[in-house]
Amino acid sequence: MTKAFFFPEVGLPVNLEAKSHQLFSRYAQLLLQRNQEMNLTRITDLEEIAVKHFWDSLALLKKMPTLAGAVLDVGSGAGLPGIPLKIAVPEIKLTLVDSLQKRVSFLQEVVTLLALKDVNVIHARAEDLAKEVNIREQFPLVVSRAVARLNVLLELCLPFVQVGGCFVAYKGPESEQEVEEAKLALQELGGEIAETWSYQLPGGMGERALIFVKKVKPTPAKYPRRAGIPAKRPIK
Repeated sequence: MTKAFFFPEVGLPVNLEAKSHQLFSRYAQLLLQRNQEMNLTRITDLEEIAVKHFWDSLALLKKMPTLAGAVLDVGSGAGLPGIPLKIAVPEIKLTLVDSLQKRVSFLQEVVTLLALKDVNVIHARAEDLAKEVNIREQFPLVVSRAVARLNVLLELCLPFVQVGGCFVAYKGPESEQEVEEAKLALQELGGEIAETWSYQLPGGMGERALIFVKKVKPTPAKYPRRAGIPAKRPIK
């Protein structure tokens, strides 16, 4: 028997409508189905998906309850955190970016199946996409979850953030250590730490953190470096 899907709203600043619960359920089922064909997630229990993927994605709304406007999700993978944010706040204009065509195809399938509007899915490496003038420094909010350590993420993501905007990195319990090793990257790329917020997932499923990085000046044109270099030679 398939385990029933239940989304835990405890601790969230939003009350999800019945339609949102249905969308999360369909999203979870599609994620599990396609996970048998491609590596989308190591988590295959519905309750853990609801908490560790969906609830965690929406934790941002505790700090940004009036989320609006354009949001870019870099290295979106299975659509996290972008798609849960879109389900909870349908008004945002969401762009999802991933470098692997299989994952991009999955994201397009999710967007179609859930009938999500104002969602753009792009197949590209962040290092290449950030060089395009029509997308560079155009987003008030950029998010990324489970992609790389912070000093690498900053080079991949800050070029997309408009000056005065914010980059939010979804992290685990080692966030303070990552902030410390990213000090030079922050200076180089035009960012500064606004806040690091730690929180507990419901049901004792672990500690997480959000690192809020304010874009205080334009990122130098030489960043990001060519594909693969930020991960191989992080700024430090």
